[in-house]
Amino acid sequence: MSKKMPETPLLDQLESGPWPSFVSGLKRLATSEGKPYADYMKSLLGQLEHSYTTRKGYWKGGTVGVFGYGAGIIPRFSEVAEAYPESSEFHLIRIMPAPGFFYDTKTMRQFCDIWEQHGSGLVTLHGQSGDMQFQGCKTDQVQPAWDKFNAMGFDMGGAGAGVRTAASCVGMARCEMSCYDTSKLHHDVINASVDDIHRPSLPYKMKYKFSGCANDCSNATQRADMAFLGTWRDDMIVDQDEIKAKVKQLGRKEFINQVIRMCPTQALALNDDDTLDVDNKSCVRCMHCLNVCTKAISPGNDRGLCLLAGGKRTLKIGDMFGSVIVPFMPMNTDEDYEKVVTLCRDFLDFFAENALEHERLGEMIERIGLVNVLEGVGLEIDINMIARPRTNPYVRMDDWDEQVAKWNERKAAAAE
Repeated sequence: MSKKMPETPLLDQLESGPWPSFVSGLKRLATSEGKPYADYMKSLLGQLEHSYTTRKGYWKGGTVGVFGYGAGIIPRFSEVAEAYPESSEFHLIRIMPAPGFFYDTKTMRQFCDIWEQHGSGLVTLHGQSGDMQFQGCKTDQVQPAWDKFNAMGFDMGGAGAGVRTAASCVGMARCEMSCYDTSKLHHDVINASVDDIHRPSLPYKMKYKFSGCANDCSNATQRADMAFLGTWRDDMIVDQDEIKAKVKQLGRKEFINQVIRMCPTQALALNDDDTLDVDNKSCVRCMHCLNVCTKAISPGNDRGLCLLAGGKRTLKIGDMFGSVIVPFMPMNTDEDYEKVVTLCRDFLDFFAENALEHERLGEMIERIGLVNVLEGVGLEIDINMIARPRTNPYVRMDDWDEQVAKWNERKAAAAE
């Protein structure tokens, strides 16, 4: 006999807004006639409503795993299992995605069939870590589900104090803005870090994310310990005929408002004949003009990537963006990609040896100093390694000698 659908007045309110609600998805799974997970999800809805009522979470951890792996399974055991026995175990399996999040429909149907048989039917594509997250599974079904995922050619994702699952944008596969092959670098870096993903042995987690340009579609700057952003170091490519077509499409006034005035460094100027002048030395690669004028403006020919380190969400010392570590690395040959992989290993080894427990890479850099980190991984200091950009580019130097003399006089007077 099927379990009765629980009353969920608080959860029902989450369906009343203008946006799609996860509650609707849970209810759809709970009311799926003849599905093995229907009662499982009804019990979950009851426990979730109870949590909303008491304002307390009732999931606790434990130990659940599969043969040969030390990470990738997130155990969830219920503290109110007596009241909601069907969902007393609701484990999560993390599966690594393909670089760029490319799948075909056959693969997606296979995933759904496996999870319908062994789990709750609830799938998240993708979690904040980049994983495919198969949510809701009992302990005795974890290994059978994993065996089928692995037989499809997929590997377990990261969890715990180790290298986490990486994420990358579509890159050169579909985006004209991409300045390097994000899928290749994602593949190469992760393949060199498999042991550190499957068997966590670091002070805390390490995340890699790969974006083909400064649009940063993988949120690497904010969310990755090591972020790889595509960039270029020569002049932007401007197709003046396409610029004129864009001006005609938008209107001259609107083009100036949407493109010229939106440049943060005022590096653009529209000539009387509707051609574009670019002060490339002032360009900060914000990508705005390229995004608005996709056909007309393109990245330069000398393309590569910029490496940033230390990005993360709130932990010990608050949110941190990644800081520039390598301003530009060309990415033209296999050897260039191998250099990046080697550098990632050097950073990982230094982090493993010098970070404190539960300390991210950015916090370690803040604690011991960037100079010590660069020396440890064998990188030279560069003027572009700044924590934040200057707010005023103008520094008066015409009276520096007089000011230095006055300072020395005050210093000598103080010493007497």
